[in-house]
Amino acid sequence: MTTISRRALLAGAGTTALGLGLAACGSSGSSQDTVTVVTHDSFTLPDELVAAFEKDTGQTLSIVASGDGGELVNKLVLTKDAPLGDAVFGVDNSFASRVLTEGVIDLSTEITLPEGADQYVVDGSPALAPIDFGEVCVNVDTAWFSVSGLTPPASFEDLLKPEYKNFFVAINPTTSSTGMAFLLATVGHFGVAGFADYWKGLVANGTRIDEGWSDAYYTDFTAGGEGGAYPIVVSYSSSPAATLTEDGTASTTAALHATATRQVEYAGVLAGAANPEGAKTFVEWMLSTPVQAAIPESMYMYPVNPEAQVPEELQRFGAPSESPIVVDAAAIAANRESWLATWTEAVGA
Repeated sequence: MTTISRRALLAGAGTTALGLGLAACGSSGSSQDTVTVVTHDSFTLPDELVAAFEKDTGQTLSIVASGDGGELVNKLVLTKDAPLGDAVFGVDNSFASRVLTEGVIDLSTEITLPEGADQYVVDGSPALAPIDFGEVCVNVDTAWFSVSGLTPPASFEDLLKPEYKNFFVAINPTTSSTGMAFLLATVGHFGVAGFADYWKGLVANGTRIDEGWSDAYYTDFTAGGEGGAYPIVVSYSSSPAATLTEDGTASTTAALHATATRQVEYAGVLAGAANPEGAKTFVEWMLSTPVQAAIPESMYMYPVNPEAQVPEELQRFGAPSESPIVVDAAAIAANRESWLATWTEAVGA
């Protein structure tokens, strides 16, 4: 998520970036027949769904792409007194408490969630509605390891071994929500007292730290398509579904489920929105079965609506972990800044 970064690498051939198909993407404010949606850069849905939304509701969608998830949240907080739009999509669970406590979201909005989606609600506020979920985890280029005659790693601890020196690309959690999710995975696995030493060990073992997912996956990962030199990368559990062999019977990469942490993305009506009713309509549309069914191929996340079907290749090659690492939302809200400071000191950034 401006190359299309994060999961847009994985978007199906039938989809296009929403911002490419809609006018006024850089505008702020809204008329009553326009819903301005502030998103991360990877937001993409099929054109036919967008056209149907506009026809059925009489509302025109205007998309304001605002960087990675972390950058998106910072912009929302800084502009909360003069919001950039009517609705937001793409705030993830590592920042959800912040947008709630900062008053970014209109908590008076009543959103009806699909069955089971309430498990993802943060701070008892369904106005910040869970839309999809994924898992950030280590990915390995299994084809590269096979050709090299080496055994790929299987755990966090393996990445500290000498045989994987200079093989791993991580992502800066201060600039990327994907990087933040992986930092939280290390906090959850090693504990508050142990994650800093783990990161020191990674740096000592030649780990590269990129500013965002796009650079890490596209440019530096050996399976990213641009001649990268690192066969291990922070990405998503769904990513192997996008690196299939030509006959579609296998993937050339693999996700290490032992390193996976759950990432949930949310949408909500922005406080002070010029078109709050249109914004609510947008959020409810994002939870509808047709949109939820399009999310896996469009953004390679998993839908929160159980009625939405997940494509076979994603089920087979990109299924989520059965026991992802979970860090409590309240703990994230209370400790995010101190954990980031500890990380920065540990890696010498």
